[in-house]
Amino acid sequence: MAETIPAGSTTDGVIQVGQQPIDARVSAPASYDVADFPVPHGREEDWRFTPLERLRGLHDGTAVADGGVKVEVSAPEGVTVETVGRDDARLGKAGKPVDRVAAQAYSSFEKASVVSVPKEKVLDEPVRIAVHGEGGTAFGHQVIEVGAFAEAVVVIDHTGDATLAANVEYLIGDGAKLTVVSVQDWDDSAVHVGQHTALVGRDATFKSVVVTFGGDLVRLHPRVVYGAPGGEAELYGLYFTDNGQHQEHRLFIDHDTPHCRSNVAYKGALQGKDAHAVWIGDVLIRAAAEGTDTYELNRNLVLTDGARVDSVPNLEIETGEIVGAGHASATGRFEDEQLFYLMARGIPADEARRLVVRGFFAELVQQIGLPELEERLIAKIEAELEASV
Repeated sequence: MAETIPAGSTTDGVIQVGQQPIDARVSAPASYDVADFPVPHGREEDWRFTPLERLRGLHDGTAVADGGVKVEVSAPEGVTVETVGRDDARLGKAGKPVDRVAAQAYSSFEKASVVSVPKEKVLDEPVRIAVHGEGGTAFGHQVIEVGAFAEAVVVIDHTGDATLAANVEYLIGDGAKLTVVSVQDWDDSAVHVGQHTALVGRDATFKSVVVTFGGDLVRLHPRVVYGAPGGEAELYGLYFTDNGQHQEHRLFIDHDTPHCRSNVAYKGALQGKDAHAVWIGDVLIRAAAEGTDTYELNRNLVLTDGARVDSVPNLEIETGEIVGAGHASATGRFEDEQLFYLMARGIPADEARRLVVRGFFAELVQQIGLPELEERLIAKIEAELEASV
């Protein structure tokens, strides 16, 4: 399904594209207090796709912080890396938790990691944050702050085994440019639930690339809010969901500021019995957000029987004075014409299938812009394909 709404084509009322109005699906207002969120039972819109029994108590308060994650930061000269207490003024600046697990994470962490890039500083190499699970349950919080007119690339790499609930905040100053690559390469038994919130300043640019491979259950909630006009956000993602895995990405872009732009493109491949991928793309264009330009795309490729995809784009528009808004979502198997074309040129069937999948992901992998990381992810995709073809 695809629908594009050009400038001036709406009325002064509300146009809703998707299943339900976005505001109607919010079970509780954003809050730092866990008590403000009811314990989910699985019938709420925000939780109906998530297997609650696999969250190990993160959603109902029974999870106890009995484990840990080791966080190591490697940063270029001029970047400040701090471990701060809960009273640091930068914590929570990007936005409040929007569900019970995020609120539980915010109220439970002891120390937060803050990485700051000073204003006008242009980094010539990326900041690398390694998050390694060492077993048990843990709660975490990270803040990435980029000063005005600075430019930075940050890679957050999740490995090991843990039951982790964490919030990540991105504070992008006026005129700044931040690219974040978040890789979920957990062990098969890990559970990771996270809210990622970006506050985009005036004429600032934010690019997010989310890559999810590992874990028993991964549920991520990328969110974008705009602090002033002229902000741009690009959200890219790729996921490879294996036998028994649950991978869920729930995006929300809040256009409440005039003349801002957003673009979303997520692609996933699934293989194996009970592989389950969920993609929810919510875009809200409020009445004050004149001049908004937004588009969201989700594509899924099912490699084997037994896999399931739920893809739900939602677009709500409260003003007709926009540049454009649209969305597209599709799920399917290999296209026979592509396979026939390759096989007719002497390429064996298995290799032809691999080439189709590589091409499917290539556009998003290239958005990373770090050759060594791109090569690692391509190798990971190759390894996943070896198990399916």
